[in-house]
Amino acid sequence: MPLNFTAIDFETANGSPASPCAVGLVKVVDGKIVDSWATFIRPPYPHDWFHEGNIRVHGIRPSDVTDSPSASEALPLMLDWINGDVLIAHNAPFDMGVLRSTMQLIELPVPQLEYACSLSIARKTYNLESYRLNAVAYAIGHEEFNHHDALADSDACARIILHAAKRHGADDLGQLLEATKQVLKPLAKD
Repeated sequence: MPLNFTAIDFETANGSPASPCAVGLVKVVDGKIVDSWATFIRPPYPHDWFHEGNIRVHGIRPSDVTDSPSASEALPLMLDWINGDVLIAHNAPFDMGVLRSTMQLIELPVPQLEYACSLSIARKTYNLESYRLNAVAYAIGHEEFNHHDALADSDACARIILHAAKRHGADDLGQLLEATKQVLKPLAKD
């Protein structure tokens, strides 16, 4: 298993996991960032409203997503782009919950993908006061990024995994997971 994966980050319109309003993806092949993809998303009804607290965090407003693809359009495009890769997210239960909940709401099958969590990997790799995405990114020297921008956050996540792999002397994702006592988890729950 080479060091291949897609880092993913969702931003949500409100407290519902089925309210994605943006997604960012960064593809890593053979330990190098090779591509990225991002889009705003119109959240699906009935979760298509924006909470003021979420807007304060990520700055995305309803007017920003008006001409964006719907979740029913965006998620199949996103999955085509992912092309079966292992997904990695910082605090993966949140992002996987968004993907799973949204797919179920829009009545599409939850894809047979596997994922790991860069937050869990970071906790087994670094000795930090905080393991929030921006704190870990700063600790590895990745300081200039727009935190809570989906593409910038997925890029930071990818860089954390690449740095952690180097620190553990891991040549592939399997070695990194073993070194940090992590396992790949299935996105689709039986």
